[in-house]
Amino acid sequence: MNIRATTRSVYMEWAKLRSSAKFNLATSGMTSLPLAELGVTIDQLEINGASIYGYEPLLKAIAARYRVPQECVVSAIGTSFANYIALAAATEPEDEILVEQPAYEPVLGAAHYLGLQVRRFRRPAEQNFAIDLEDLKRNLSPRTRVIVITNLHNPSGALCPDSILKEVADLARTSGAYLLVDEVYREMLFESQPQTAFHIDPERFLITNSLTKAYGLSGLRCGWVLASPKMAERMWHINDVHGSTFVHPGELLSVIAFEKLSQIAARMKSLLDANRKLLRDFLSSRAELEYYWPDYGTVVFPRLLQEDMEAFCQMLRDDFETSVVPGRFFESSDRFRIGVGNPTEEVRAALEQLGKGLDVYLRGTF
Repeated sequence: MNIRATTRSVYMEWAKLRSSAKFNLATSGMTSLPLAELGVTIDQLEINGASIYGYEPLLKAIAARYRVPQECVVSAIGTSFANYIALAAATEPEDEILVEQPAYEPVLGAAHYLGLQVRRFRRPAEQNFAIDLEDLKRNLSPRTRVIVITNLHNPSGALCPDSILKEVADLARTSGAYLLVDEVYREMLFESQPQTAFHIDPERFLITNSLTKAYGLSGLRCGWVLASPKMAERMWHINDVHGSTFVHPGELLSVIAFEKLSQIAARMKSLLDANRKLLRDFLSSRAELEYYWPDYGTVVFPRLLQEDMEAFCQMLRDDFETSVVPGRFFESSDRFRIGVGNPTEEVRAALEQLGKGLDVYLRGTF
Protein backbone atom coordinates (compact mmCIF):
# COMPACT_ATOMS: atom_id res chain seq x y z
CA MET A 1 0.00 0.00 0.00
CA ASN A 2 1.23 3.50 -0.87
CA ILE A 3 0.84 5.17 2.54
CA ARG A 4 1.35 8.71 1.30
CA ALA A 5 -1.14 8.31 -1.52
CA THR A 6 -3.86 7.16 0.89
CA THR A 7 -3.19 9.51 3.81
CA ARG A 8 -5.94 12.02 4.44
CA SER A 9 -7.86 13.56 7.31
CA VAL A 10 -11.54 12.80 6.87
CA TYR A 11 -12.30 15.08 9.80
CA MET A 12 -10.49 18.09 8.31
CA GLU A 13 -12.18 17.46 4.96
CA TRP A 14 -15.55 17.48 6.72
CA ALA A 15 -14.65 20.55 8.79
CA LYS A 16 -13.56 22.52 5.72
CA LEU A 17 -16.28 21.44 3.30
CA ARG A 18 -19.35 20.31 5.23
CA SER A 19 -19.35 21.69 8.79
CA SER A 20 -20.62 25.20 8.14
CA ALA A 21 -24.23 26.00 8.93
CA LYS A 22 -26.34 28.99 9.91
CA PHE A 23 -26.40 27.68 13.50
CA ASN A 24 -22.88 26.49 14.20
CA LEU A 25 -22.03 24.31 17.19
CA ALA A 26 -19.24 22.46 15.36
CA THR A 27 -16.32 24.77 16.10
CA SER A 28 -14.09 24.05 19.09
CA GLY A 29 -12.21 27.35 19.22
CA MET A 30 -13.20 30.79 20.38
CA THR A 31 -14.73 33.23 17.93
CA SER A 32 -12.31 35.03 15.61
CA LEU A 33 -10.68 38.16 17.00
CA PRO A 34 -10.96 41.04 14.49
CA LEU A 35 -7.67 42.53 13.31
CA ALA A 36 -8.85 45.92 14.55
CA GLU A 37 -8.78 44.57 18.12
CA LEU A 38 -5.00 44.20 17.91
CA GLY A 39 -4.66 47.93 17.21
CA VAL A 40 -2.08 47.30 14.49
CA THR A 41 -0.87 50.02 12.15
CA ILE A 42 0.66 49.30 8.75
CA ASP A 43 4.04 50.69 9.78
CA GLN A 44 4.34 47.84 12.32
CA LEU A 45 4.39 45.25 9.53
CA GLU A 46 6.93 44.15 6.95
CA ILE A 47 6.68 41.51 4.26
CA ASN A 48 10.14 40.01 4.65
CA GLY A 49 12.20 39.18 7.71
CA ALA A 50 15.41 37.32 8.45
CA SER A 51 15.41 33.76 7.07
CA ILE A 52 16.72 32.03 10.19
CA TYR A 53 15.45 29.51 12.75
CA GLY A 54 12.46 31.36 14.08
CA TYR A 55 11.75 35.03 14.69
CA GLU A 56 13.60 35.86 17.88
CA PRO A 57 11.04 38.27 19.41
CA LEU A 58 8.37 35.61 18.95
CA LEU A 59 10.51 32.81 20.37
CA LYS A 60 11.37 35.08 23.29
CA ALA A 61 7.68 35.84 23.94
CA ILE A 62 6.76 32.14 23.97
CA ALA A 63 9.72 31.26 26.19
CA ALA A 64 8.85 34.01 28.67
CA ARG A 65 5.17 33.04 28.84
CA TYR A 66 5.94 29.41 29.72
CA ARG A 67 9.15 30.12 31.68
CA VAL A 68 11.38 27.92 29.52
CA PRO A 69 14.78 28.53 27.86
CA GLN A 70 14.44 30.05 24.39
CA GLU A 71 16.42 27.17 22.86
CA CYS A 72 13.54 24.88 23.88
CA VAL A 73 11.02 26.69 21.64
CA VAL A 74 10.33 25.70 18.02
CA SER A 75 7.97 27.69 15.79
CA ALA A 76 5.30 25.77 13.88
CA ILE A 77 2.42 26.50 11.53
CA GLY A 78 -0.35 25.86 14.06
CA THR A 79 -0.74 23.03 16.55
CA SER A 80 -1.39 20.30 14.01
CA PHE A 81 1.92 20.89 12.26
CA ALA A 82 3.58 21.18 15.66
CA ASN A 83 2.23 17.70 16.43
CA TYR A 84 3.55 16.45 13.11
CA ILE A 85 7.12 17.70 13.52
CA ALA A 86 7.20 16.51 17.14
CA LEU A 87 6.19 12.99 16.06
CA ALA A 88 8.61 13.09 13.13
CA ALA A 89 11.49 14.14 15.37
CA ALA A 90 10.82 11.47 17.99
CA THR A 91 10.31 8.47 15.69
CA GLU A 92 11.46 6.51 12.67
CA PRO A 93 9.18 4.65 10.21
CA GLU A 94 7.71 1.47 11.73
CA ASP A 95 8.23 2.77 15.28
CA GLU A 96 5.36 2.25 17.69
CA ILE A 97 3.40 5.03 19.34
CA LEU A 98 0.64 4.84 21.94
CA VAL A 99 -2.33 7.18 21.36
CA GLU A 100 -5.32 7.94 23.58
CA GLN A 101 -8.76 6.72 22.51
CA PRO A 102 -10.95 8.59 21.63
CA ALA A 103 -8.47 10.79 19.80
CA TYR A 104 -8.30 13.82 17.52
CA GLU A 105 -8.29 12.24 14.07
CA PRO A 106 -5.56 14.37 12.38
CA VAL A 107 -3.01 13.04 14.92
CA LEU A 108 -3.76 9.52 13.71
CA GLY A 109 -3.45 10.75 10.12
CA ALA A 110 -0.01 12.22 10.83
CA ALA A 111 1.11 8.94 12.41
CA HIS A 112 -0.17 7.03 9.37
CA TYR A 113 1.71 9.37 7.01
CA LEU A 114 4.93 8.91 9.01
CA GLY A 115 4.63 5.12 8.74
CA LEU A 116 4.19 4.57 12.48
CA GLN A 117 2.57 1.60 14.19
CA VAL A 118 -0.27 2.89 16.37
CA ARG A 119 -1.40 1.23 19.58
CA ARG A 120 -4.12 2.67 21.80
CA PHE A 121 -5.00 3.25 25.45
CA ARG A 122 -8.48 4.10 26.70
CA ARG A 123 -10.00 7.27 28.06
CA PRO A 124 -13.38 5.73 28.97
CA ALA A 125 -16.55 7.82 29.03
CA GLU A 126 -17.64 5.95 32.17
CA GLN A 127 -14.53 7.33 33.90
CA ASN A 128 -15.19 10.89 32.69
CA PHE A 129 -12.62 10.41 29.92
CA ALA A 130 -9.75 10.16 32.42
CA ILE A 131 -6.64 8.27 31.30
CA ASP A 132 -6.97 4.58 32.11
CA LEU A 133 -3.49 4.01 33.54
CA GLU A 134 -3.93 0.25 33.74
CA ASP A 135 -4.88 0.08 30.07
CA LEU A 136 -1.92 2.31 29.23
CA LYS A 137 0.40 -0.08 31.10
CA ARG A 138 -1.04 -3.07 29.23
CA ASN A 139 -0.41 -1.47 25.86
CA LEU A 140 2.97 0.10 26.60
CA SER A 141 5.82 -1.94 25.18
CA PRO A 142 9.61 -1.69 24.85
CA ARG A 143 8.93 -0.56 21.26
CA THR A 144 6.83 2.46 22.30
CA ARG A 145 8.58 5.66 21.25
CA VAL A 146 5.86 8.26 21.98
CA ILE A 147 2.73 8.43 24.14
CA VAL A 148 0.21 10.95 22.75
CA ILE A 149 -2.25 12.89 24.93
CA THR A 150 -4.43 15.97 24.43
CA ASN A 151 -4.98 18.18 27.47
CA LEU A 152 -7.69 19.42 27.61
CA HIS A 153 -8.84 16.22 25.97
CA ASN A 154 -10.29 16.56 22.50
CA PRO A 155 -13.22 15.76 22.15
CA SER A 156 -14.41 15.61 25.79
CA GLY A 157 -12.71 18.65 27.33
CA ALA A 158 -11.44 16.60 30.30
CA LEU A 159 -8.44 18.05 32.13
CA CYS A 160 -5.62 15.64 32.94
CA PRO A 161 -3.92 16.80 36.16
CA ASP A 162 -0.14 16.94 36.50
CA SER A 163 -0.29 14.13 39.07
CA ILE A 164 -1.52 11.73 36.37
CA LEU A 165 0.91 13.07 33.78
CA LYS A 166 3.74 12.39 36.25
CA GLU A 167 2.56 8.79 36.52
CA VAL A 168 2.46 8.50 32.74
CA ALA A 169 5.99 9.95 32.58
CA ASP A 170 7.18 7.31 35.06
CA LEU A 171 5.71 4.62 32.82
CA ALA A 172 7.25 6.19 29.72
CA ARG A 173 10.73 5.95 31.24
CA THR A 174 10.42 2.17 31.30
CA SER A 175 10.51 2.10 27.50
CA GLY A 176 12.42 5.32 26.88
CA ALA A 177 9.33 6.93 25.34
CA TYR A 178 8.53 10.60 24.95
CA LEU A 179 5.22 12.15 26.02
CA LEU A 180 3.64 14.34 23.36
CA VAL A 181 1.02 16.51 25.07
CA ASP A 182 -1.11 18.82 22.92
CA GLU A 183 -1.98 21.69 25.28
CA VAL A 184 -3.84 23.95 22.84
CA TYR A 185 -7.14 23.66 24.75
CA ARG A 186 -5.41 24.03 28.13
CA GLU A 187 -5.10 27.71 27.25
CA MET A 188 -8.83 27.91 27.98
CA LEU A 189 -8.05 27.94 31.69
CA PHE A 190 -6.95 31.53 30.90
CA GLU A 191 -4.25 31.53 33.58
CA SER A 192 -2.13 34.63 34.09
CA GLN A 193 0.89 32.35 34.41
CA PRO A 194 -0.11 29.34 32.31
CA GLN A 195 1.07 25.94 33.47
CA THR A 196 2.61 23.39 31.15
CA ALA A 197 3.56 19.74 31.62
CA PHE A 198 6.95 20.56 30.11
CA HIS A 199 8.24 21.45 33.57
CA ILE A 200 7.52 17.93 34.83
CA ASP A 201 10.43 16.58 32.77
CA PRO A 202 11.90 18.76 29.97
CA GLU A 203 13.81 15.78 28.56
CA ARG A 204 10.72 13.57 28.37
CA PHE A 205 7.88 15.91 27.35
CA LEU A 206 7.12 17.37 23.93
CA ILE A 207 4.49 20.09 24.33
CA THR A 208 2.51 21.52 21.41
CA ASN A 209 0.33 24.60 21.48
CA SER A 210 -0.81 27.67 19.52
CA LEU A 211 -2.75 30.93 19.72
CA THR A 212 -5.55 29.37 17.68
CA LYS A 213 -8.23 27.90 19.93
CA ALA A 214 -8.39 30.04 23.06
CA TYR A 215 -7.72 33.47 21.56
CA GLY A 216 -9.51 33.49 18.20
CA LEU A 217 -6.25 33.94 16.30
CA SER A 218 -6.34 30.96 13.96
CA GLY A 219 -5.31 32.98 10.92
CA LEU A 220 -1.93 33.82 12.43
CA ARG A 221 -0.99 30.11 12.37
CA CYS A 222 1.19 30.80 15.41
CA GLY A 223 2.05 27.39 16.86
CA TRP A 224 5.02 26.00 18.70
CA VAL A 225 6.67 23.00 20.32
CA LEU A 226 8.45 22.98 23.68
CA ALA A 227 11.21 20.37 23.67
CA SER A 228 14.72 19.72 24.92
CA PRO A 229 17.37 21.67 22.96
CA LYS A 230 18.49 18.48 21.21
CA MET A 231 14.97 17.62 20.08
CA ALA A 232 14.26 21.25 19.20
CA GLU A 233 17.23 21.30 16.84
CA ARG A 234 15.97 18.14 15.16
CA MET A 235 12.55 19.75 14.64
CA TRP A 236 14.06 22.86 13.06
CA HIS A 237 15.87 20.61 10.57
CA ILE A 238 12.66 18.73 9.75
CA ASN A 239 10.94 22.06 9.15
CA ASP A 240 13.72 22.95 6.69
CA VAL A 241 12.47 20.27 4.29
CA HIS A 242 8.79 21.17 4.74
CA GLY A 243 8.28 24.90 5.09
CA SER A 244 11.76 26.35 5.58
CA THR A 245 10.75 29.90 6.63
CA PHE A 246 7.61 31.42 8.11
CA VAL A 247 5.21 34.15 6.96
CA HIS A 248 6.84 37.22 8.46
CA PRO A 249 3.70 39.41 8.80
CA GLY A 250 2.21 36.53 10.78
CA GLU A 251 5.24 36.48 13.07
CA LEU A 252 5.01 40.24 13.63
CA LEU A 253 1.28 40.06 14.36
CA SER A 254 1.87 37.13 16.73
CA VAL A 255 4.35 39.16 18.77
CA ILE A 256 1.79 41.96 19.03
CA ALA A 257 -0.83 39.40 20.09
CA PHE A 258 1.43 38.10 22.87
CA GLU A 259 1.88 41.66 24.11
CA LYS A 260 -1.92 42.00 24.38
CA LEU A 261 -2.73 38.44 25.38
CA SER A 262 -3.97 39.30 28.87
CA GLN A 263 -6.61 41.64 27.41
CA ILE A 264 -7.58 39.13 24.73
CA ALA A 265 -7.80 36.37 27.34
CA ALA A 266 -10.08 38.46 29.57
CA ARG A 267 -12.42 39.10 26.64
CA MET A 268 -12.53 35.46 25.60
CA LYS A 269 -12.96 34.19 29.18
CA SER A 270 -15.96 36.46 29.73
CA LEU A 271 -17.53 35.22 26.51
CA LEU A 272 -16.84 31.58 27.31
CA ASP A 273 -18.17 31.86 30.86
CA ALA A 274 -21.49 33.16 29.50
CA ASN A 275 -21.65 30.48 26.81
CA ARG A 276 -20.81 27.63 29.17
CA LYS A 277 -23.70 28.67 31.41
CA LEU A 278 -26.04 28.51 28.42
CA LEU A 279 -24.69 25.08 27.50
CA ARG A 280 -24.92 23.76 31.07
CA ASP A 281 -28.53 24.94 31.34
CA PHE A 282 -29.37 23.36 28.00
CA LEU A 283 -27.82 20.00 28.87
CA SER A 284 -29.50 19.96 32.27
CA SER A 285 -32.86 20.28 30.53
CA ARG A 286 -32.31 17.34 28.18
CA ALA A 287 -32.78 14.00 29.96
CA GLU A 288 -32.15 12.10 26.74
CA LEU A 289 -28.52 13.26 26.66
CA GLU A 290 -25.85 11.48 28.69
CA TYR A 291 -22.78 13.66 29.13
CA TYR A 292 -19.67 14.46 31.15
CA TRP A 293 -19.39 18.13 32.12
CA PRO A 294 -15.76 19.37 31.88
CA ASP A 295 -14.57 22.12 34.19
CA TYR A 296 -13.05 24.12 31.32
CA GLY A 297 -13.17 24.64 27.60
CA THR A 298 -15.65 25.08 24.78
CA VAL A 299 -16.68 21.49 24.11
CA VAL A 300 -18.84 18.73 25.52
CA PHE A 301 -19.26 15.25 24.03
CA PRO A 302 -22.76 13.95 24.79
CA ARG A 303 -24.39 10.67 23.88
CA LEU A 304 -27.95 10.54 22.60
CA LEU A 305 -29.19 7.33 24.17
CA GLN A 306 -29.97 4.49 21.78
CA GLU A 307 -30.08 6.61 18.65
CA ASP A 308 -28.38 6.78 15.25
CA MET A 309 -25.95 9.71 15.48
CA GLU A 310 -25.24 9.93 11.77
CA ALA A 311 -28.92 10.25 10.93
CA PHE A 312 -29.43 12.77 13.74
CA CYS A 313 -26.48 14.98 12.73
CA GLN A 314 -27.58 14.93 9.10
CA MET A 315 -31.15 15.82 10.04
CA LEU A 316 -29.88 18.77 12.11
CA ARG A 317 -28.04 20.15 9.08
CA ASP A 318 -30.77 19.46 6.55
CA ASP A 319 -33.83 20.51 8.51
CA PHE A 320 -32.56 22.88 11.19
CA GLU A 321 -29.45 24.45 9.57
CA THR A 322 -27.50 23.37 12.66
CA SER A 323 -24.05 21.82 12.69
CA VAL A 324 -22.47 19.61 15.39
CA VAL A 325 -19.51 17.24 14.94
CA PRO A 326 -20.49 13.58 14.46
CA GLY A 327 -18.75 11.35 16.97
CA ARG A 328 -17.41 9.05 14.24
CA PHE A 329 -14.59 11.55 13.74
CA PHE A 330 -13.52 10.74 17.30
CA GLU A 331 -14.11 6.97 17.13
CA SER A 332 -17.36 7.35 19.09
CA SER A 333 -20.26 6.73 16.73
CA ASP A 334 -22.83 7.07 19.54
CA ARG A 335 -21.81 10.65 20.43
CA PHE A 336 -21.54 14.14 18.96
CA ARG A 337 -19.40 17.12 19.92
CA ILE A 338 -20.87 20.51 20.75
CA GLY A 339 -18.67 23.62 20.75
CA VAL A 340 -19.73 27.00 22.18
CA GLY A 341 -16.96 29.45 21.32
CA ASN A 342 -19.05 31.67 19.06
CA PRO A 343 -20.68 34.98 20.12
CA THR A 344 -23.23 34.41 22.88
CA GLU A 345 -26.35 35.29 20.90
CA GLU A 346 -25.27 32.90 18.15
CA VAL A 347 -24.71 30.14 20.70
CA ARG A 348 -28.09 30.82 22.31
CA ALA A 349 -29.85 30.59 18.94
CA ALA A 350 -27.93 27.45 17.94
CA LEU A 351 -28.78 25.67 21.19
CA GLU A 352 -32.44 26.54 20.66
CA GLN A 353 -32.26 24.98 17.20
CA LEU A 354 -30.49 21.92 18.60
CA GLY A 355 -33.32 21.53 21.14
CA LYS A 356 -35.95 21.76 18.40
CA GLY A 357 -34.04 19.21 16.36
CA LEU A 358 -33.85 16.81 19.29
CA ASP A 359 -37.59 17.12 19.89
CA VAL A 360 -38.44 16.37 16.28
CA TYR A 361 -35.93 13.55 15.97
CA LEU A 362 -37.09 11.78 19.10
CA ARG A 363 -40.72 12.06 17.99
CA GLY A 364 -39.71 10.45 14.71
CA THR A 365 -41.46 13.14 12.71
CA PHE A 366 -38.59 14.35 10.53
